[in-house]
Amino acid sequence: MNEKLAIHGGNPTRETMLQYGKQTINQEDKAAVLAVLEENTFLTTGPKVTEFENKCKEYCGARHALAVNSGTAALHCAVAALQLEKNDEVIVSGISFVASANCVVYCGGKPVFCDVEGETLNIDALKIENLITSRTKAIIAVDFAGQLCDYAAIREVADKHRLKIIQDAAHSWGAKMGDKRVGNISDITAVSFHPVKNMTTCEGGMVFTNDRALYEKMKAFRQHGIVSDYKDREKAKQYSYEMTSLGFNYRIPDLLCALGTSQLKRLPEWIERRNEIANSYKSQIEKLNRDIGKDVVSPLTQKFPSAYHIYVIKLSSVFLPEKRDEVFSALKAEGVGVNVHYLPIHLHPFYTENLGTKRGDLPVAERAYNAILTLPIFPTIEGKDVTDVINALSKVINHYINREENT
Repeated sequence: MNEKLAIHGGNPTRETMLQYGKQTINQEDKAAVLAVLEENTFLTTGPKVTEFENKCKEYCGARHALAVNSGTAALHCAVAALQLEKNDEVIVSGISFVASANCVVYCGGKPVFCDVEGETLNIDALKIENLITSRTKAIIAVDFAGQLCDYAAIREVADKHRLKIIQDAAHSWGAKMGDKRVGNISDITAVSFHPVKNMTTCEGGMVFTNDRALYEKMKAFRQHGIVSDYKDREKAKQYSYEMTSLGFNYRIPDLLCALGTSQLKRLPEWIERRNEIANSYKSQIEKLNRDIGKDVVSPLTQKFPSAYHIYVIKLSSVFLPEKRDEVFSALKAEGVGVNVHYLPIHLHPFYTENLGTKRGDLPVAERAYNAILTLPIFPTIEGKDVTDVINALSKVINHYINREENT
């Protein structure tokens, strides 16, 4: 019997909304922040910033780390370090949050969007080379949903054409490829510590590199383009400073870095837990498909290690193109806080109006967008929560299948 959906007046699967993502804060985190306030010496640009940078460098193996006040700031620092000239081009993955492309525009460059792999939604390394011109300076590869891109293939293309690789690791911080962790895989890596990310500093981000010259450029860019900070001046017993380039105030407070240092201790267990939840989703989705008798839902294919920042599924053609939004609304009514990540960047009005991008430019990304939904995932989700999500998904899908069969 087709159970009545909550959106049509039936009983919801859950009484309380299960968010798609959520921070995890404990007493140790609170104590770390409170200690900074109680010491009452540095609230910003103090020792906790340096400590956080050093702990993150230690964790991932990178030579240099720069803490900033957002993941967007990290991306902006990364691209600014390349010193683009007007109309220089940077190849950018087609599905991501807009900051992955905006950082190129901030620096006077032009993002050139590359289509994605249909099974992972990561940048399609086989399509990068055809987009390279004499103006191309870098590739921004986005680890979509937390799964690492094919960096061996991307590196081969980048080295051939002498391009830098910027790894947008907003989703993948904490993941590991072979013996290397995120932060020590690409030329520059940008990480986000937004509350729904794999660990948090409230708002915040970090940029990693093994290149000293790039690091120094990013460090100056973080502080208005000034080449020395107060620590350098204290050490030299000097007061003067020089602004040699145009930069921004992207500094991050000690309070937030104290939280980040505390959170970093638990990052490995959180990544492990996210993978456990993802595996549970995968097995229950397989059972759902068997029960229905057809593949109506599919998770993204995992080709490389993933931090599972988000858990994205694709609805089959049974529901496309008009049903995804109905399924989205129906699941929300059932108490499941689904989301959609993301509208392909080239379809945002800013880019269609300013770069002339249009529908049809990235067919794989566009087809995927019409089919994807993000299910809740964060470390403190329990087994019952996952079951609730699958039960709600099954309830909604069965409703639409039965409706189609009866019309």
